[in-house]
Amino acid sequence: MHVHLVFVAKYRRKVFDGDAIDRLRIIFAKTCANFEAQLIEMDGEDDHVHLLVEYPPKVAVSHLVNSLKGVSSRLLRKERPDIQNATGAASCGLLPTSHQAAAARRLASSANTLSSRRLQLNGSKGVLRTPRYPSPA
Repeated sequence: MHVHLVFVAKYRRKVFDGDAIDRLRIIFAKTCANFEAQLIEMDGEDDHVHLLVEYPPKVAVSHLVNSLKGVSSRLLRKERPDIQNATGAASCGLLPTSHQAAAARRLASSANTLSSRRLQLNGSKGVLRTPRYPSPA
């Protein structure tokens, strides 16, 4: 399974230079290895980094993300005191891959269709309500 992760510097501050991105690449690869996952691709700009990670189904993505965020933030701030107060890669956006996104859209679409079928317009008042079913006689 693959996941595309985007880690954003706190307040989108421009703190990641080339050396920091190279160091993060090493940190992310080691952390992924601890989860039996593999860092497929990683790149970044001065305020965020993108990761493409392949992980086994037994790994919870939330645990992987929490570890990636915590370890990378702690080690980078320890090694680079010049950016210690500026990073705190504390915000993370989790962007699903295309297959997962399509499945999520289908699920959301079917849920919206189902909920709209359950709701009816109550006369001219414009109030939505769940329809009442006749009681068995």
